[in-house]
Amino acid sequence: MAHVRRFDHVGITVADLASATAFFVRLGLEVEGTGTVAGEFVETVCGIPGAHCEIAMLRPPDGGSRLELSSFVVPDHVAGSPAPMANELGLRNVSFEVGDLAAVVDELAGEGYGLVGGIGEYEGSVRMAYVRGPDGIVVSLFEQIG
Repeated sequence: MAHVRRFDHVGITVADLASATAFFVRLGLEVEGTGTVAGEFVETVCGIPGAHCEIAMLRPPDGGSRLELSSFVVPDHVAGSPAPMANELGLRNVSFEVGDLAAVVDELAGEGYGLVGGIGEYEGSVRMAYVRGPDGIVVSLFEQIG
């Protein structure tokens, strides 16, 4: 019994929508659209009376699945773990293939976004690193090398 037709998007709640959007645009995602959602629809779906949020929908250059960033205007956001690690329950990371991992890591470090651990290499086929992005979001970046 297959119900899913396709993978559409991952949604992440952030405190500062502009800053988080800029981070992912720097990585190469493109803004597909922005907007505000309030009223009965979002209240029903989120289960939060009076909910009002701002949203940015981003897409990768290849047109694949999208990333939805949302920031609540009402009620105020609730802080998550300030530095979640890979073994915490919930969304583990959002992952992107990049062309030059070292260059991306260096660029992000220059903007204050550091590595969670280090750059690892798996069986001569990929290099990967976790970077802690805005609001502690763990962003997995990998480069094909084999």
